Amino acid sequence: MRFTAQPPAQLHETSPLNEMNTTPLIDVLLVLLVMLIITIPPQTHAVKLDLPSGIPPRVPIKPQSNLLTIDRAGVLRWNGSVMDQSDLRAELAATRQIAEPPELHLRPEPDARHGDVDALLALIKREQVTRVGFVGNERYQHSF
Repeated sequence: MRFTAQPPAQLHETSPLNEMNTTPLIDVLLVLLVMLIITIPPQTHAVKLDLPSGIPPRVPIKPQSNLLTIDRAGVLRWNGSVMDQSDLRAELAATRQIAEPPELHLRPEPDARHGDVDALLALIKREQVTRVGFVGNERYQHSF
């Protein structure tokens, strides 16, 4: 075997690093974080409430509600019984005299004329009924 002489390898000049070595810094921070976590007492989540003791109070009985419907022909039904506007006026006046007037649930049929429902609402307002609610409207939820 023969060896040939090669020119001496040029030494690569190494320049100083311009960056800071962050590995020791990260190690120190992780150790401090672990020490902090260990020394903090565990959090206790407590909500202090003063709960009542003894027998719970009775739930008040809700007053009766009356159902008023109107159909396409303008026929009024008070809790299922057919009546005209003068009878309805008398019923509304009678319910107004009760100490706690019952709720009036109004359920117009889908094909009831708008003018008839509007006249019925005007009658209810003239009789000063304050507890009125429309029921059954959820069936029209997806009709649009």
